[in-house]
Amino acid sequence: MTRKLEGKVALVTGAGRGIGRAIALKLASEGARIVINDLDAEPAQEVVQAIRDVGGEASACVGSVSAPDFAERFVGTAVSEYKGLDIIVNNAGYTWDNVIQKMTDEQWYAMLDCHLTAPFRILRAAQPVIRGFARAEADAGTRVVRKVVNISSVAGLFGNAGQANYATAKAGIVGMTQTLAKEWGRMNVTVNCVAFGLIKTRLTGSTADEATANIEGREIRVGVNPDLMAMMERAIPLGRGGTPDEAAGAVYMLCIPESDYVSGQTLMCSGGMTGI
Repeated sequence: MTRKLEGKVALVTGAGRGIGRAIALKLASEGARIVINDLDAEPAQEVVQAIRDVGGEASACVGSVSAPDFAERFVGTAVSEYKGLDIIVNNAGYTWDNVIQKMTDEQWYAMLDCHLTAPFRILRAAQPVIRGFARAEADAGTRVVRKVVNISSVAGLFGNAGQANYATAKAGIVGMTQTLAKEWGRMNVTVNCVAFGLIKTRLTGSTADEATANIEGREIRVGVNPDLMAMMERAIPLGRGGTPDEAAGAVYMLCIPESDYVSGQTLMCSGGMTGI
């Protein structure tokens, strides 16, 4: 049986770990050729190898999505390696929380740069490439539907205390999604958004472990207070946080042909939670 994404070329940011890794593996399992991005070379190459080990095709494009030259390099990798560009998943992200009176300009701009400016640059760099493919296909009398899936959060839809920076960026990506759905429909591109609720990754582990993540030279504390985590899970109708594979499933639904007439939408993947 033909796999649903056979031969497609997909870009996935933040794909070395967690949700991004699960998305990359899911798309690859359905035949997509993947360009893997991560801040660090080792996890990116591990995912590339995992895909190759099962007969798939993947390449790495390592570096910060916030770097001014990243978008052209990322899109260029897809074109040079695979001569195509069909799916873009803007997934890379992290949180750097504080209440607004204690939040620094550095914290504010770090979230906007990663969650909003980086996707903007990637999509801006992709537009001429996609337009060229779409024109050639129109001249040949064929129609190919391409997919953009941006990642938001329930914090971007409802706000969340201590996350003015993150929530603002995640709200912005919803607006960008709706705008590009209108701009890119003429190129047969659907543009949608997935807003995650509580998904269990290294960034949502217990603060009791005092874990940190080194992100662009900053040691940022990660995790959630165990009591707060328990309270959050009780508020989820399904009674638990989601897994990276479940998160990837929501993205996958917006990448397959069955969603070819769905565009400009925000899909909540939150276990039934409809607010914070």
